[in-house]
Amino acid sequence: MTERSRPYHHGDLRAALVDAALGIARIGGPSGVSLREATRRAGVSPSAAYRHFAGRSHLLDAVASEIQQRMAARMRERMRAPAHADAQEQALQSLRGVGLGYIGFAVDEPGWFETAFFGSLREGAAAGIAVAADGADGPVAAEGDPPAVPPPFALLVEALDECVRAGVLAPERRPGAEFVCWSAVHGCAELVLHGPLRGADETLVGQVSARVVDDIIAGVR
Repeated sequence: MTERSRPYHHGDLRAALVDAALGIARIGGPSGVSLREATRRAGVSPSAAYRHFAGRSHLLDAVASEIQQRMAARMRERMRAPAHADAQEQALQSLRGVGLGYIGFAVDEPGWFETAFFGSLREGAAAGIAVAADGADGPVAAEGDPPAVPPPFALLVEALDECVRAGVLAPERRPGAEFVCWSAVHGCAELVLHGPLRGADETLVGQVSARVVDDIIAGVR
């Protein structure tokens, strides 16, 4: 019995297809993701995928959402401050961790980074960010849909709000600060992945990343 004709044994077909697509995107970015290839890797017929995804764009949305969750988890790890740190140090470490975690994930996982921000989720994510910037409640996402606000962006907003509460960012300078910070770290990531820093030594990339984030911190303070 061949793999394609073998009875389906996955407990969760949707999760299996997302997992297969994650493997594709990790190597080739969003352009390589397709329902046909995901079903082939999952060992099911292409028609089975349509029970869970209306088309390729919906699969990409689910993959991008999962990647952004993983990216946010990586960022949270770097946001932790030492237990003895005071409120200001904790706030600044949170902001520093957001920036370094964002750039670090992009450098370590370029295929996933491209999929998360330049796949079919791009328009939906941009809309969610705009809603968040206006301070209004975002649309409620259906189960399995990408979140209205990308988790990495939500962490940045949270870190900046923490800086205001800790007294290291003046309240009048808070509005719009998330876009300034994101522009800096996202631009740094793009320079490493597609610009003049592409293929640069790991040490240099680390130094540039730290300098970008340190300059953001200096601006906040």
